[in-house]
Amino acid sequence: MKQTLIRCACATVIASVVWSIASLAGAEASVKPRPPIFQPVVAENGMVSSQESLATRVGVEVLRRGGNAVDAAVAVGFALAVTLPRAGNLGGGGFMMVHEAGPGKTHAIDYRETAPGAVSLDMLLDNEGNYDRRKAIGSHLAVGVPGTVAGLTLALERFGTMPLVDVMQPAIDLAEEGIPVTQGFAESMTPGRVKRLSRWPASREKFFKSDGMAYQIGDKWRQPMLARSLKLIAERGASAFYNGEVAERIVDNMKKHGGLITRSDLAAYRPIVRAPVRGWYRDHEIVSMPPPSSGGIHLIQILNILEAFDIAAMGHNSAASVHLATEAMKFAYADRSWYLGDPAFWKVPVDGLTSKAYAAEIRRRIDRDTARTADEIGPGDPKANEGRNTTHYSVIDRHGNVVSNTYTLNLAYGTGIVVPGTGILLNNEMDDFSAKPGVPNSYGLIGGVANAIEAGKRPLSSMTPTIVFKDGKPLLVTGSPGGSRIITTVLQVISNIIDHGMNVAAATAAPRFHHQWRPDTLFIEPGFSGDTVELLRRMGQVVRLSRLMGSTQSIMTIPDGLAGASDPRRRGALTAGY
Repeated sequence: MKQTLIRCACATVIASVVWSIASLAGAEASVKPRPPIFQPVVAENGMVSSQESLATRVGVEVLRRGGNAVDAAVAVGFALAVTLPRAGNLGGGGFMMVHEAGPGKTHAIDYRETAPGAVSLDMLLDNEGNYDRRKAIGSHLAVGVPGTVAGLTLALERFGTMPLVDVMQPAIDLAEEGIPVTQGFAESMTPGRVKRLSRWPASREKFFKSDGMAYQIGDKWRQPMLARSLKLIAERGASAFYNGEVAERIVDNMKKHGGLITRSDLAAYRPIVRAPVRGWYRDHEIVSMPPPSSGGIHLIQILNILEAFDIAAMGHNSAASVHLATEAMKFAYADRSWYLGDPAFWKVPVDGLTSKAYAAEIRRRIDRDTARTADEIGPGDPKANEGRNTTHYSVIDRHGNVVSNTYTLNLAYGTGIVVPGTGILLNNEMDDFSAKPGVPNSYGLIGGVANAIEAGKRPLSSMTPTIVFKDGKPLLVTGSPGGSRIITTVLQVISNIIDHGMNVAAATAAPRFHHQWRPDTLFIEPGFSGDTVELLRRMGQVVRLSRLMGSTQSIMTIPDGLAGASDPRRRGALTAGY
């Protein structure tokens, strides 16, 4: 891939374009989902779909000027750290799927955070041995060693064509010159988040005006400290973050507030290029993220279970189809609680969990008419068959190279801790470990010893960046934020397209549902008919109306180009191409 394209124009050219488009930022999409009658955005050459409009425009301009999908994806990733601070980040981590069109190879880049070397099994418990939410989400103990900078720079080095300074210049300019405060940003500052961000002087300096007041819609928000950190990384590469001045400031902040991350933890961090997990669903190849993501495995597992049922004939979001999918979800999430963890520390039975034979065993336990309770379902035996505040973006270039990237701080704004002198928000990913077996984390997910806290270990994640292939060529690139609901969100977009023949916009807008085994509740979005809900309850499903789920950013290949769609569930998203 690297040899196929010439290097792009200098950073100043890109920056000037960014500012011409930044000035156009204004109107945002409605947050309310609408009936699935939307038509997708269409383009001939390349496309970017992300949660924030300025970042999308940065990526499209990189593509327009000759950059490939990875160049654009890295530019978008750094831009989102400026424009979408609740999820875009330098102080978190994530997963990236990269498909090289030339050799036809797909790679999974794991830049998930790691546990510091000084962790202990009971570090997130209180004196009585109970899960301590304050420690787990809002303290320096909650911070895992960040992987984003290492992951993005590795992707660029391995698969990109542009110099790091060029792809980072738009983000630097956005931070330095300022961006308009949007309605989405203003609304994200809930009372709880304001309280969390107000605890730390550097966080107050970054997110509030000099008089302590919150920024208002239309205000210009500048981030000079973050701009400085971005410049250091652009000039010196990842070493500036893991071995240089930024590292020193992170470690100093940890020492002052009881955190665990040391210079050696940062210096030792490495992203990992892994083989993706693969499965098949109705003549489509599903290629997704392997452990420590649980997303790819359980996406394929659920699709395997559903494949034997005529989902299309049942009708979209009918009681029959929702019931069967719900039962499949229960079994998958029960398996997740026991079998999934960092493969460097725990043998994950990937082949068994994703096998058609294991899916058939589960299918035999599913009653078409009656729901099983959570107590009736536990982890199965796949070994017999062996041989929410995250953000996602998708990119396809004119050569057919593809990137599907999901990254996160965990909860919105992470810990709320900004490292002084850097403008960098820190994650609270230690909460994604099982602080205590059988006790749910912030997303209600239950874990066991497979995901227990250990030094150097990567916490389990639900992030599910995915590429769907048809006849050996990319058909769909998708992914979503949403914590434990990511897997089921991605599942439904894929099913809507393959089973129900929807275009990508309709598949995105359709009402969603979710079950994760425990709590034993079927959550549904507004939009389901009352009759369907009543039938599901008669089957024994415990149905509860839910807040909106996920925010997919998806692109499909079509005969004459590309079709993409941003999820209408969250403000500010944009899909654009050229």
